[in-house]
Amino acid sequence: MSDHEALDAYSRTVTAVARTLTPHVASVTLRRGSGSAVTFTENGHLLTNAHVIDGHRHGTTTFSDGSESDFEVVGVDPLSDLAVIRASAAPPPVELGDSDALVVGQLVVAVGSPMGLSGSVTAGVVSGLGRSLPVRQGQAARVIEDVIQTDAALNPGNSGGALADAAGRVVGINTAVAGYGLGLAVPINRTTSRIIDTLMVEGRVRRAYLGVIGVPAPLPDDVAERTGQRAGLRVIEVVSGGPANRAGLCKGDLILTVAREQVHNAQGIQRQLFAEVIGTDLAVTVLRNGAMVDVFARPTELTVG
Repeated sequence: MSDHEALDAYSRTVTAVARTLTPHVASVTLRRGSGSAVTFTENGHLLTNAHVIDGHRHGTTTFSDGSESDFEVVGVDPLSDLAVIRASAAPPPVELGDSDALVVGQLVVAVGSPMGLSGSVTAGVVSGLGRSLPVRQGQAARVIEDVIQTDAALNPGNSGGALADAAGRVVGINTAVAGYGLGLAVPINRTTSRIIDTLMVEGRVRRAYLGVIGVPAPLPDDVAERTGQRAGLRVIEVVSGGPANRAGLCKGDLILTVAREQVHNAQGIQRQLFAEVIGTDLAVTVLRNGAMVDVFARPTELTVG
């Protein structure tokens, strides 16, 4: 295949995804600030970011055809940086995919409203999976867990927009720009689907908070042979004063299990952090200086505001 033919094939894929998604991605206008949102139900629910909503209860959506609709906030979950809003009128929903099927290097397309320019499209690849990174918002820091990393260009206003695979399925909600070409998106998977469903019914998710940030890392061969586990989560930061810090977890620890379940990435921890473990002793096994160490962390409830 010639370079010209390859470029045409790439262009055909990106334009097809853009054509599929653009009508379903709205520009969100708030009293302070703006962002994007994605229609995902037949009766006008849209997904966006918790930090886009930022304390607002109402706002306006504008779609690519110029139609406007007022919306109200249905629910917000700061730990996943997801929020659900409901517009009085909206186009049909997008098709949601499964981010667990993504692989590094795969083509992804971002659609949003950077700088208020609705229907803006950028493309790139999946640069990393299972990330757990701190992002500063004003004077406060928040931790976004289990994010998709992409080099698709994202700018202010993209937050809340769609990240889609080559088939046009939404696999992530663009959430932040960390700088140096690093774009992040909240994954659409089993864990976040549970969060979204709960937001639609209850308006909030009682979430447990551990306060540990990590990246996937391979286990040493001898440990992998002994445990049957090939990878864990390397701790790169422990939030000062958080449950993990109080339990004695340290930077450099390699987390093997949480609640006796193997952990291979940030999602492995996130799946454990719902209401039922708040205030309980959560067993965490780590590899530290070549030895397995058990600690017990007591997650607290994430408070909103």
